[in-house]
Amino acid sequence: MTIEAQILDAEDRLRIAMLCADVVVLSELLAPELIFTNHLGQLQGRESDLAAYRSGVLKIEQLVPSEQHILVAHEVGIVSVRVQLTGTYNGTPANGSFRFTRVWSLSPDRSWHVVAAHSGLVV
Repeated sequence: MTIEAQILDAEDRLRIAMLCADVVVLSELLAPELIFTNHLGQLQGRESDLAAYRSGVLKIEQLVPSEQHILVAHEVGIVSVRVQLTGTYNGTPANGSFRFTRVWSLSPDRSWHVVAAHSGLVV
């Protein structure tokens, strides 16, 4: 399987885990050292992201990807994807079109995980 195909597979696993709030799979796909900047410019790590799913604060009902681009450089994959998101955050609707950029890196056990991510609201 090509690196691009592996990244696409990991992206799909991530999307499904986000929809199902599957913190076991999310913890496999998100690196312990994750740096995530959300659409409000707030910096979050893996544990705060997992806690939002675990507690039910973040509930994603729909994630429809489009405009996906992948750049492979050595053992790093960079993904830019537009996503139509439907869900709630702390009981408040959190719907909209977002663009995510994720940096995937190979872990020592040769599995892909996200080491950095950024999201922005598409207006």
